[in-house]
Amino acid sequence: MPLTLASLVQHSALKLSVRAGETRLDTPVRWAHVSELADPVPYMEGGELLLVTAMKLDAEDPEEMRRYVRRLAAAGVVGIGFAVGVNYEAVPQALVDAAREEDLPLLEVPRRTPFLAISKAVSAALAADQYRAVTAGFEAQRELTRAALSADGPADLLAKLAAHVHGWAALYDTSGAVVAAAPEWAARRAARLTPDVERLRERPAPASAVVGGSEDRVELQSLGTGRRARGALAVGTGAPLGTAERYAVHSAVALLTLTTERSRSLHDAESRLGAAVLRMLLEGEAEHARAVAGDLYGALLEAPFRIVVAEPALPGTAQPEGLALLADAVESAAARTGEALLVVPEEGRLVVLAADGGSAVQACADHAEALETRRGRDATGPEPDELVVGLSAPATAAGVAAAFKQADQALAVARRRGRPLVEHEDLAAGSVLPLLADDAVRAFADGTLRALREHDATGRGDLVASLQAWLSRHGQWDAAAADLGVHRHTLRYRMKRVEEILGRSLDDPDVRMELWLALKAGTTTP
Repeated sequence: MPLTLASLVQHSALKLSVRAGETRLDTPVRWAHVSELADPVPYMEGGELLLVTAMKLDAEDPEEMRRYVRRLAAAGVVGIGFAVGVNYEAVPQALVDAAREEDLPLLEVPRRTPFLAISKAVSAALAADQYRAVTAGFEAQRELTRAALSADGPADLLAKLAAHVHGWAALYDTSGAVVAAAPEWAARRAARLTPDVERLRERPAPASAVVGGSEDRVELQSLGTGRRARGALAVGTGAPLGTAERYAVHSAVALLTLTTERSRSLHDAESRLGAAVLRMLLEGEAEHARAVAGDLYGALLEAPFRIVVAEPALPGTAQPEGLALLADAVESAAARTGEALLVVPEEGRLVVLAADGGSAVQACADHAEALETRRGRDATGPEPDELVVGLSAPATAAGVAAAFKQADQALAVARRRGRPLVEHEDLAAGSVLPLLADDAVRAFADGTLRALREHDATGRGDLVASLQAWLSRHGQWDAAAADLGVHRHTLRYRMKRVEEILGRSLDDPDVRMELWLALKAGTTTP
């Protein structure tokens, strides 16, 4: 319990009596200070019990006492201790009235009680309170350490921490999602703070922030020792944390950081193992890959999965932050649903094997959707942290090489189209026409058809439209002529002119194919 004015009044050896401010005796006392200055405010920090004899004050002047007491109250002084029998035989009524107007506690100090006795009592009480806080903090540290080492790990630690602070606690992963909370109802409260956690995550670790509103006061602490936070801890209470509670929070942060960093070391080792498994799969050694994967990745290889390949949207830039954020997003999503996941960071790219239809693949889609939304708001081109992602069709362990190629092809198309994500299945199931929306293909089309368009511009015929009608009818003269509304002999003449101008024979199927693609590319928008 913190030291209060009421504690001092109840101290039998001090014999203090209350002359004003009776309703505010529960105010904590930070220190006892003696000052006879007419204006001691510049030397106050707030929370002090000011001890005076009015040596340099006209304590019987009502106006002077009003100004004096008003300044002390504004400075945060919690009370005045006035010694009687020194300069005044009793507490002057002007001082009593001024203290009552400001509702500032005024204690009468009898002559036989020296100020030193009050200072010693305050010091002893504060030291005892500090000792209790430190002892409680150490006990909390022991409990939290045992909880961190238990089978439930972070969940048990959060439960102990919530009990120590008489509030709630929640743990967030690198994406800002709540992974554990205590008590259970706190998960909903913690989820509403995700935007605050995301802002905290943008700052170098360690970082902290105080948020909240009418419900509670919440302290957020980042977790991790590197530049990027590996998670965050939220602690919600009804009032600011005391010394013992702060010890408990600091212990929890340290333990969760150790757990996070240890998990990171294990994660790095898993990544190296995952890279080896991926190389075996790409080389067609599926059985060896399964043996090496064991329980870690074995479940992933036994069911259909997808391969994700991600690279920076701006060519020639490493952008490790963007790749790391995507890796964090898919790992967090998989962890929340218990999915197996294989993540292999490579030089300038990220390769992921994720369960088909699982939350990790959905996290990639959500990432792409967020980028699409941002680009729609501000269409100024890719930002430095943006990625392009290619997603393969569902595959098995025996078809990893083909799936990897599919993901690479989808990524190349995504880059050409300026899309955040492209699925290979969309390419295979859709039309080939979107693939023609490429600068090189359109340049080919323009070059191939330029002579015909220049001829048509002179008004001497409509060779381009005639060629398109003839090709669309597979060389059937009557049908194509009917589509154009001309005689078939007219169409034959036009096709002869096309051959003459282009210097190529329409009997050649390759020529017909190239001309058809050139016509389609000419009408395809990027």
